Amino acid sequence: MQHDEFIGQVQNRANLPSRGDAEGATRATLETLGERIPENVAVKLASELPQEIGEHLRRTVTMAGAGSGERFGRDEFIRRVAQRSYTDEPQAAYQSRVVLEVLRDATTSGSVNKVRDALPEDLRVLVDAGSSGSLE
Repeated sequence: MQHDEFIGQVQNRANLPSRGDAEGATRATLETLGERIPENVAVKLASELPQEIGEHLRRTVTMAGAGSGERFGRDEFIRRVAQRSYTDEPQAAYQSRVVLEVLRDATTSGSVNKVRDALPEDLRVLVDAGSSGSLE
């Protein structure tokens, strides 16, 4: 999937008014995801994405390759996405689900499964729910 198609899918599925909003939602979600998952998983996932999108995952590379892998749950994930995307938390939660759904469509299932496996149960639901599923 190319950059324009990825952003277009995010914009369409999330019903965002502009490509800029879709870019912001993508950046906010992937930067936050990059903070949460181990660096090796982030680098592998980024390698399957268009460079401009993959860079959002790479921005959080730390500790000479050991990665950040910060430990935080769904509430903190959504709070960080909301802060980065200048939106409220319910909208940030939905946009994150959409971005993760498009991410699944744009990459191999093995990469997304590694991301999912690196997350705690309360965050896995964001990966699983997609744009139309439940967060329960």
